[in-house]
Amino acid sequence: MENGPSNALAEDWELLMSFFPSDWKEQAEASGALRGLRQDKSAESYLRVLLMHLGCGFSLRETIVRAKQAQLADLSDVALLKRLRKSKPWLHQLCCSLFAERALSGPSCGPPSWRLIDASLVSEPGKTGSQWRVHYSLRWPSLECDYFKLTPVEGPGHGESLYQFAFAPGDFVLADRGYCHAQALGQATRQGAFLTVRLNPQGIRLQSPGGDPYPLVNQLQGLQGAGQTAEWEVRIPLPGMEPPLPVRLCAVRKSAAAIVLAQKKLWRKARKEGWKLQPESLIYAQYVMVLSTFPPATYSAQRVLEAYRLRWQVELVFKRLKQIAQLGHLPKHDKESSQAWLYGKLLVALLTEKVIQAATTFSPWGYDFQEGKGAQSLA
Repeated sequence: MENGPSNALAEDWELLMSFFPSDWKEQAEASGALRGLRQDKSAESYLRVLLMHLGCGFSLRETIVRAKQAQLADLSDVALLKRLRKSKPWLHQLCCSLFAERALSGPSCGPPSWRLIDASLVSEPGKTGSQWRVHYSLRWPSLECDYFKLTPVEGPGHGESLYQFAFAPGDFVLADRGYCHAQALGQATRQGAFLTVRLNPQGIRLQSPGGDPYPLVNQLQGLQGAGQTAEWEVRIPLPGMEPPLPVRLCAVRKSAAAIVLAQKKLWRKARKEGWKLQPESLIYAQYVMVLSTFPPATYSAQRVLEAYRLRWQVELVFKRLKQIAQLGHLPKHDKESSQAWLYGKLLVALLTEKVIQAATTFSPWGYDFQEGKGAQSLA
């Protein structure tokens, strides 16, 4: 067998199954993935064929040829695509189960569900393939992708913005500085959402409660010790006749090492892009600042900042998809198959991490013996 992704077919399937959630077959039944199948109703064969497509990077047509040769399934590429769409709830539940094994948890006494907002770029196949932006909303702690949207990178209305999402009353939303736009913040607040967004000082105007420009630099310089936090009442002016949006500005001073790294990054970017670095930018780099509409009675500045740390979970999702699962392009174009493909890629990434952890923890050969089970190749 040639080198490359096809070598994955020679891996020990019984060993790989030992890393699956214990109830993975029951999840297939409960999710409805097997319902209505005319042939090849085995959950094991079903998932093996999907992993050939998702994990090995084979096209739909190459996957069905290899699956037939391995006597796993006799399908058309259209039938395999339908199975992928149908598997979305199953793949999602498998991801949630693997996440649950890590015993991840958010801040104590938080709301029942958070929405972590972010976007990332993917490309269509080929050197001249168009770029697309994936707008992604992740629920925490359920880890459910509750919203997914593909838009072109270029053109009005396609950038990172809260306008790309719909919010329900009571949503607790965490977003990065790319979403710090006054008008979109106002609309999300009117929809009843509670927001915590990283401040972009160059992209938004802040006012004092009396309407004067807010003296941000002067206020920040009152925080001199690493880890010192503070909060201030500010207003965000909105267009038209709308009243200013009242928010809290919460800030924490970084450690000395983190400040040095942040300022070096600014200097490198300024030299690379050929623009003059402003003195206030070096001051802003010394702090993490967020704008928040979280209820102040239950969310102090420190709790708001602790909650904001959860936003990294959605970035880790993209990191797993791109670096571990080799998410180089998005070959599916409808919503259901795109979401199923993304969940499948995340499953591959989580399994990869679990296998690596086992290999460095349990034994020199990287796995526990499975009693009573012989070796069986993946395909």
